[in-house]
Amino acid sequence: MALFDLPLDELREYRSESAEPEDFDAFWSKTLQEAREHDLDARFEFVDTGLSTVKVYDVTFAGFGGQPVKGWFTIPAEVSAPVPVVVEFIGYGGGRGLPHEHLLWASSGRAHFVMDTRGQGSAWGGGGGTADPQGGAPAYPGFMTRGIDAPENYYYRRVFTDAVRAVEAARSHPLTDPARTVVLGGSQGGGISIAVGGLVPDLAAVAPDVPFLCDFPRAATLTDRHPYREIGLYLKTHRGRFEDVLGTLAYFDGVHFASRGRAPALFSAALEDQTCPPSTVFAAFNAWGHQDKQIEVYDFNDHEGGGPYQEAAKLRWLRALA
Repeated sequence: MALFDLPLDELREYRSESAEPEDFDAFWSKTLQEAREHDLDARFEFVDTGLSTVKVYDVTFAGFGGQPVKGWFTIPAEVSAPVPVVVEFIGYGGGRGLPHEHLLWASSGRAHFVMDTRGQGSAWGGGGGTADPQGGAPAYPGFMTRGIDAPENYYYRRVFTDAVRAVEAARSHPLTDPARTVVLGGSQGGGISIAVGGLVPDLAAVAPDVPFLCDFPRAATLTDRHPYREIGLYLKTHRGRFEDVLGTLAYFDGVHFASRGRAPALFSAALEDQTCPPSTVFAAFNAWGHQDKQIEVYDFNDHEGGGPYQEAAKLRWLRALA
């Protein structure tokens, strides 16, 4: 696929037309307050994986509604004093997988916490182990329209709440330094990272790669690739509901979380990306609230983005931050 979105000079100036709800902050404050009424109950159980350079713990903590969410916590084997912690969120359809799939960040001397995504983990990778016990109104198969009838019911309300609680769980471990907490992820994981960056004010850094869940009004009408296409297929049956749907999605749009970002950020975008079109990524990047922000642009790449090159860029970038 050749370039299909705006030229790069226009991307750098692009602003989303997504309308921010007047009660956006109140909605999320109430959501997180309700979640914190449940004991975090973060449990770290050592797992003998056969890996000798790291220690791995099977983690369970209370997410949205006090419901159990799984994760892996990996830390260099010889660590005896608190170290920076990287909290990672997973791409659409994936789960926390197996511990040996996540060795990069512990190999850099940091602790690493990877959160399972509720209800996902059956499309690729090593699988997931966290159920989503809440359903909702009729939805198109997938996750994009689950509970889309109202913000209170929407699937990503639960996921974003889980993600904030995952940061709290990672910080609760005695060998992590809460002041040096980084959140990152690619695609869906990048979108979740942006949301956490807007909801947790004291992070050290945020690194979303080719992020999903940004600029819904443009994404839903620009690309016909899944997962955004799930929204269009839902509306193909539920005719005339586009404005209602956008009203719900506005509470979960990365653009609005980005404007509340209070940490240095490193984004990435790929100019041939049809899954998360570059204009939707730039919409969040351009809105990011902290003045220390950078974006790596991969001219001839699709949704794989920078891949290992972007991993190397993050390793270099984080040396001065966490």
